[in-house]
Amino acid sequence: MGIEQDIQQSNFRNEFQKMGINLLFTANWLNEQIGKMLSEEGVTQQQYNILRILRGSATPLSTLKIRERMLDKMSDTSRIVDRLIAKELVIKNTCEKDKRLVDITLSPKGLNLVDQLDQYNDRIDALLKGINESEAQMMNQILDKIRTVQTRS
Repeated sequence: MGIEQDIQQSNFRNEFQKMGINLLFTANWLNEQIGKMLSEEGVTQQQYNILRILRGSATPLSTLKIRERMLDKMSDTSRIVDRLIAKELVIKNTCEKDKRLVDITLSPKGLNLVDQLDQYNDRIDALLKGINESEAQMMNQILDKIRTVQTRS
């Protein structure tokens, strides 16, 4: 089904506008599908993103470093970390090198949850089953190009 049917709009100013709307619609759709899966485990996408970042880090990270690596740059990282602390999924300690900063690490419970969430990788991949690897590579190049062009302007 094309974007025209999905949003019940057939008139676009040009192909660039259609592409932009299609990107937004598809990103929102994918976001919603992944959000539903994660909510089954009681975490949001932003919380999962932080847990994933912490699992991949060899050292504790400050909220500033976590924010730099997050997919959603507009999120309130400190607030999300506080919710993860309340769920006992991360641990917050004063940074030994700079007492003004805090170090965030994954708790054993958090690590267990992230490992458990890995089961959703196949379900997420299934959302994109209509695309082959070369098409995925091409799409990645196009999306990277869109962001690169905008940062140079």
